[in-house]
Amino acid sequence: MAGALVTGAGRGMGLEIARRLIGRGYEVAVTDVDEANTSSAAEQLGQRAWALPLDVTDSEAVRAAARQVEERSGSLDVWVNNAGILVTGLGHEQDVDVYRRLIEVNYLGTVNGTLAAIDRMRSSGRGHIINLISLAGLAAATGIIGYSASKHASIAFSLGMAADLRRDGLGGIQISCVCPDGVWTPMINDKLDDPNDALSFSGVMLMPEQVAEHVEGLLDKPKPVLAIPRWRGQFARFFDRHPKLSLRLTPLLMRDAVRRQRAFKKKVESGKWPPQSR
Repeated sequence: MAGALVTGAGRGMGLEIARRLIGRGYEVAVTDVDEANTSSAAEQLGQRAWALPLDVTDSEAVRAAARQVEERSGSLDVWVNNAGILVTGLGHEQDVDVYRRLIEVNYLGTVNGTLAAIDRMRSSGRGHIINLISLAGLAAATGIIGYSASKHASIAFSLGMAADLRRDGLGGIQISCVCPDGVWTPMINDKLDDPNDALSFSGVMLMPEQVAEHVEGLLDKPKPVLAIPRWRGQFARFFDRHPKLSLRLTPLLMRDAVRRQRAFKKKVESGKWPPQSR
């Protein structure tokens, strides 16, 4: 049986990605730093899921998890780096420890998972590593700059690693970066009153199931970078290419983002969001 592992799969987006992988016939290691969430998610997903508590900042534990998947399932075919944290606030008012923690979880967690997966996949020369980034990894984002910086590092690492694998004759190991707009997960659904996270509500709010569907699609048609939706990725890249214009427009963009955030809060309070589960 083909083996897969999803980090941060105790709830939200990671849980839905694990569900999709199980639907594709994979045996999935459901990992999360919260042991209770991990066990509950695996139980919910059924026989092809198994719980594996995991701190992605612990490189030895991550390597051991990769070995366990291979030993249990016979191979490690898909690894999804989804675990992440978000801390909001004005950058100049945050302590360096905040930046350090974001780098440890969001960036080094992705590095640990990617390296561990490659180590298991290189003997067969095939496999797929899918790294959940964010639109904040495509353009600088005020109010969440530590998070954005960690995601910029993650996408640079992922694309550079894909190139290194090809140079070394390991192009059969695919690396994909998924950059969704705001996703209604526990990471942001308590940020309705936080102006520093207004940008998460400024575009298209996605449900975890929608992102998971796109992740599943990458298994059939791998892409180096997938923005969801595509037009929001183009929007982010435009501002990244024109930093002077971006800085000039920041006050206007943030006013509009806060307006949209307030409108979205009313939608939640009125019961119009989230949509009913399928």
